Amino acid sequence: MKLPPLHATRLRRAARHHFGWRSLRPDQLTAMRALMRRRDALVVLPTGAGKSAVYQVPATLLPGPTVVISPLLALQQDQIGALNERNRPELRAVRISSAESAGQRTAALDEIRSGRARFLFTTPEQLNNPDRLAEVRGLRPALVAVDEAHCISAWGHDFRPDYLALGHLIRELGRPPVVALTATASPPVRDDIVDRLGLRKPRLVVSGLDRANLFLEVANCATEDYRWRRLLALLRADERPGIVYVPTRRAAEELAERLTSAGFPAQYYHGGMPAGAREELHEDFLADRVPIMVATSAFGMGIDKPNIRWVAHMALPDAPDSYLQEIGRAGRDGELARALLLWRAEDVGLRRYFTGGAPDPEELRDLAALLREGPTTRTALRERTGLGARKLGQLLALLEQVGAADTLPDNRLGSPRYAPKPADAATAALAEAERRQTVQRSRTDMMRAFAETRSCRGRALLAYFGERLARPCGHCDNCQAGLADTGTGAAAGRDTGAGRDRTGRADRQPFPVHSAVRHTEWGTGMVLGYEDDRMTVLFDEVGYKTLSVPVVSEQGLLVAADD
Repeated sequence: MKLPPLHATRLRRAARHHFGWRSLRPDQLTAMRALMRRRDALVVLPTGAGKSAVYQVPATLLPGPTVVISPLLALQQDQIGALNERNRPELRAVRISSAESAGQRTAALDEIRSGRARFLFTTPEQLNNPDRLAEVRGLRPALVAVDEAHCISAWGHDFRPDYLALGHLIRELGRPPVVALTATASPPVRDDIVDRLGLRKPRLVVSGLDRANLFLEVANCATEDYRWRRLLALLRADERPGIVYVPTRRAAEELAERLTSAGFPAQYYHGGMPAGAREELHEDFLADRVPIMVATSAFGMGIDKPNIRWVAHMALPDAPDSYLQEIGRAGRDGELARALLLWRAEDVGLRRYFTGGAPDPEELRDLAALLREGPTTRTALRERTGLGARKLGQLLALLEQVGAADTLPDNRLGSPRYAPKPADAATAALAEAERRQTVQRSRTDMMRAFAETRSCRGRALLAYFGERLARPCGHCDNCQAGLADTGTGAAAGRDTGAGRDRTGRADRQPFPVHSAVRHTEWGTGMVLGYEDDRMTVLFDEVGYKTLSVPVVSEQGLLVAADD
């Protein structure tokens, strides 16, 4: 397909004409140009960096409507409101979801058909309805945008079972170009997104994860009392509003009560609360009626609030993925904000507990046997097995991974023709679950390494995501204390292979960043980055490992994967 002339010029003109944006960031423009070429894209940009613009601007130039799939109605409503307040028919957005009546959903589809609306927002659950899917397919969408795309990944910090069928659903829509958008995705999450959505040689845009206005600070707390006093010091010194993340629902309730009693009015939020109460708290926080929100990780997605001044963690997060997402909610107005992690060694044991044990082999075997009986629906499987939606989704994902489950064109579930026997499928799925738990434990290890590092925290954090900083970040406690090495961090030196530095020592970067390597025991992996005399490698089977560069060089622990 021959490209229209001056794509970049057309995109900039559309951004200025329709949205009033005088310029586009290079990373936005890169992704937009891919979509204009009818190419898939995976876009990882921090919250507040203009991810929505990536699909909104091309949508004004493409010959058909854009379908936006998002997991949260509140997030959808914010985006719909921002588009419709411009009062331009070419930007009008409508929605079909559980929040609309049947008549409203019909009217929304009519607006798209007639050209009176350009954007159709919906949820994975709506597309799971075959009749609804057929109606949307009839609109002949020119683009599909999958927001919060990490939800499709079992490695993502907010896994949603309903997202698992999206790849099949998008194919049923006629397979228009797809752009997957998320604020944080490490390499395993990115690979999962590409695989499960069926993206075709997508243009990968990963940029800007370093937030210069966000000060990173970590304190190892010897006692719970010290952790409490450090939190109070933060509250006395910093403005409101802010978010305190805790690991459990009980901790959220107890800490909110304790803070309120200490003169710091706080509310709590967790996934066990009624939906109405959660929605009310969400609105109150956005409206500045809640100065301090104490919450589990269930709170935050869809919070587009510019003036959050700080985010505190009262325990070690499960992985850098969720940590970066959660601290990224502070300082979206570009003003100075603070991220404080208060952790104890005991937190690691709690995270190990949350990782859980192996799935029940009988549940896996019985589920595989049900799938072999013939095509069925998720609803029917929940009724026959008694499993909850989330657990069923996780077991189906494991069985799909080992070739024992498949999503059919009509969105029903079945068993592939050459699927293993139920008992064999359960055994293979258990092995896959064990591998995933090993990788998850390594992610927690990386979170602990971030907390313990005496070097630049910005470099340590971004190395996990495969992004390199040319110099120390300058906005963390270690940089402020003068501990960060300015000469040989994650990306300061050469990344072009082995050699000698000025002192005659072996090069501190024996393998290029992002190159494939192989270990005799751990198998193949990818070099993510360097920090001082350590290197981080993501292995396919065992997850993240931090290795001593001198030991790697002297003992030949790694070789290039193509050797």
